[in-house]
Amino acid sequence: MQLPVGAVICAFVAALLFAVSAVAQQQAASEVPEGEGLMRALVRNPRWWAGMIGDGGGFAFQVAALALGSVLIVQPILVSALVFALPMAARYSGRKTTAGMWANALALSVALAVFLIVGDPTEGLDNAPWHRWLLPLGLVFGVVVAGVVGARVVKTPALRALLLGGAGGTLVGVSAALTANVTRLFGQSVSGALTGWQLYALVATGIGGVYLQQRGYQAGSLAACLPAFTIAEPLVAAFIGIAVLDERLRSGPVGTAFVLVAVVVMCVATVALSRAQAGEPLEAGDSAPVSQLRE
Repeated sequence: MQLPVGAVICAFVAALLFAVSAVAQQQAASEVPEGEGLMRALVRNPRWWAGMIGDGGGFAFQVAALALGSVLIVQPILVSALVFALPMAARYSGRKTTAGMWANALALSVALAVFLIVGDPTEGLDNAPWHRWLLPLGLVFGVVVAGVVGARVVKTPALRALLLGGAGGTLVGVSAALTANVTRLFGQSVSGALTGWQLYALVATGIGGVYLQQRGYQAGSLAACLPAFTIAEPLVAAFIGIAVLDERLRSGPVGTAFVLVAVVVMCVATVALSRAQAGEPLEAGDSAPVSQLRE
């Protein structure tokens, strides 16, 4: 089979843009002192807007890559954004990138690719009744509340960033799960989609997820926040798909075992990256983010 060069190039460009965007947003958020209006400060920061534009460009190249090649080729390249972001964030924050951090970042990227590809589910219900959403959404929102409360209680910046990043990724995962549902509703009836609760829940969870991600960037390093955000999104989207929309894994028993191992590896690598950032001192002459100096 001939490798679709165009898809590979677009996927790498998308991954690079996502990485640059994450670094720019984290740098902008880390300059905002705790207690000040975060979003009010960010919307006045050109670096943050550059990051948001980078996100948009990355999404455009992701769409182009998927149009030119299969998910099996594109998705593993996209998750390399984590590996691109790590040295860039270390360069700007004045932290060293150790061999252990590289190993954890690579393990996280590979495990995430396995989860996304092997765990690819079957199509589920077009429109699940509202009562099927209640318990799963209640559990998910409970996790978000626990993460936000935990971030207010703990004092370690890396742990706060991890908790907020995980909470943000959880909300974006709900938004991702609702996206396909809302798309189908628009296909059936525009008025029905506009009057249904799903569209507004999608918008609310998406905005809330991005806000918590920025709070995580403000609280600690990118290596503590971004991995948690990245793994929470597909995990929660998969949970909603299985629990609400009757989606099922295509992989069979062996593939399911690989998916479970991948989930464990993702969680362990994410915590390891956060702990590494918590214990890594700054190089001489460099300064910590404003939010950390106020701890």
